[in-house]
Amino acid sequence: MTAIEIILSIFVIIGAFLSLLGSIGLIRFPDVYGRTHAATKSATLGVISIMIATFLFFLWVEGIFAGKILLAILFVFLTAPVAALMVARAAYRTGVPLWEKSGQDDLKKMYEKKMNEPQ
Repeated sequence: MTAIEIILSIFVIIGAFLSLLGSIGLIRFPDVYGRTHAATKSATLGVISIMIATFLFFLWVEGIFAGKILLAILFVFLTAPVAALMVARAAYRTGVPLWEKSGQDDLKKMYEKKMNEPQ
């Protein structure tokens, strides 16, 4: 096994492991907010790790600079956290309760203040 294969294997294994952890988090976390967090971390870190392995494979083994893979990495890196934030905010605004053992509700004061302001 060459050094290139070892590096590529490490990236793929890290990506698969992070995706597995995200899947376990989707099952284990008690509320939509924790599940959204787990899904976003696995999508962002796990998928990007596998995409980096793919990019490096094409670059080192095939000798092809795959710019589209770099754009896909950037796209996932920028859009996954924003999408998770929008899902979590929509869940909060529609009244999905926090887990009873959550430490604090940081958004409660902000939304109460907005509701009391005149339109």
